[in-house]
Order: sequence, then C-alpha cells, then structure tokens
Amino acid sequence: MNVFLATLIVLALVAALAWLVRRGPLAHLAAKGKVVAVETAIPLGDRRSLVVITVEGRRLLLGMTQTHISLVTELRAGGPSDGPVRATESVSGVQS
Repeated sequence: MNVFLATLIVLALVAALAWLVRRGPLAHLAAKGKVVAVETAIPLGDRRSLVVITVEGRRLLLGMTQTHISLVTELRAGGPSDGPVRATESVSGVQS
C-alpha cells in the first residue's frame, strides 16, 4: 500500500510540474528558447487563417490555406498599433 501511495504522489507531482511548465507561471521558461513563436491566429473559415508569428525578432503576418502560405506583410516590432513595414512576396507549394 505504501508503494502504491508513493507512486501516486510522484505521478501527481510530475503532472503538476508539466502543467506549470506548459500553462502556469513557468511557461515563459519553456518558451524562452523557441526561435518561432505564434502570437495570434485568426481563423477565417474553410481552413483559412491569418497568423502573426515572431521569427528571430521579426513579426510577420501570414495568410494560410490548406496548401498555401503567403507572407502578407512584416509588422513593426512594437505591436499592432505601429502598422505594417512593407508588403512582400508569396510562397507557394507548401504541402499539408
């Protein structure tokens, strides 16, 4: 009975730590080493969406469909109120 209780406590502690790292106050530690981060994703319907990502300090607005990803614009690093920097090209041929 003591072994079962000890195993149950250890599993509960591991689950609690995993939750803290993914969703709780320790989440910023897990995200610190990521090169690409999704800031916002807005579904537009029928497997289409607009996504704001951060890559190496650059904020990009992407238009995404099931088979196509387009770089709509590069956003300023300050936030959404600063507006776009410039419009750029489209990238096609992305496999889903």
